[in-house]
Amino acid sequence: MKKKIGILTGGGDCPGLNPAIRGCVYGAEKYGYECVGITDGWKGLVEGTTTPLSREITEYIIMKGGTMLGTSRTNPYKVEGNVDKCLATFKKLGLHALVAMGGDDTLGVATKLYRDHKLNVIGVPKTMDNDLNVTDFTFGFDTSVTKAMEAAQALLDTGASHHRVMVLEVMGRHAGWVALYTGIAAAADYVCIPERQINTEEMIKKIKDAYARKKYALVVTSEASELPAAGEDKSKHAVDQFGHRILKDRGMGEHIASFIEKQTGIETRSAVIGHMQRGGAPTLFDRMLATRVGLKAAELVRDGQWGQMSALVGNKYVGVPLENATGELKTVNKEWFDLMEVLF
Repeated sequence: MKKKIGILTGGGDCPGLNPAIRGCVYGAEKYGYECVGITDGWKGLVEGTTTPLSREITEYIIMKGGTMLGTSRTNPYKVEGNVDKCLATFKKLGLHALVAMGGDDTLGVATKLYRDHKLNVIGVPKTMDNDLNVTDFTFGFDTSVTKAMEAAQALLDTGASHHRVMVLEVMGRHAGWVALYTGIAAAADYVCIPERQINTEEMIKKIKDAYARKKYALVVTSEASELPAAGEDKSKHAVDQFGHRILKDRGMGEHIASFIEKQTGIETRSAVIGHMQRGGAPTLFDRMLATRVGLKAAELVRDGQWGQMSALVGNKYVGVPLENATGELKTVNKEWFDLMEVLF
């Protein structure tokens, strides 16, 4: 009888999850395992809900966004007894290993299950924010930035036509990689990221200078940027099961646009790309990256490298300790701050 691998996807969806599932299934079958999908992230492991997985079922999902397994932001450590339910489900399903695909929160749970219960867990890094440590890139990032870049370019057209300042708000809960890459690729005049509180004097000066030169300007901001001068009150935000603020009603782009218009007298408009960044077909880069880390996850299972995560380091796909990936987020650092001073 073949040993069985369970696969789950947790946290926010993003392009690349389906190719990663496919890569893991293909690799697992090559090494003599069979796979079963755990539906809706850790919620599925708590409740014991599954769906079949095979090479035939996953053959064409490489080109599809989202996740065929469903997802949730369920944290089994948040509700008493749910960790025990996860362990019971693992045993009931007769799993040899569990492959958890997700970001810091999902992999944080996987880390604890390995550390506290020695569960046979392997991680696969997924986040469009690109903020996981010890991997150079995470799938979902390239697709989301490509979509944001295209949106920013569209705003440039209407900004130039109407002589306006345009503000684009993009995703990025804790790290500003999406905003930074979008701003660089779309030739923005200013970029706001959560790693640095906005220097309002500097921002207004650069926008005025850009507008004086060409009669329009573009600002790209992360949804989690900080602009206290715009009247933002962090204490009013609800949080999810992992203790993160729910940003759906925040409207940082709108706050910034209003502030710019008041300070400059220039007509300013804002746009939010929102969840369109999360959906749609993954780019070539994300299809390849996701496939390779999925395949590597199956290889780590074969080798019994429990508590490891498949990662892209340089040009190689390697296993790294989950605890190193989830201990601290990868955020925009001084090297990039210096680059921002040159480009913006």
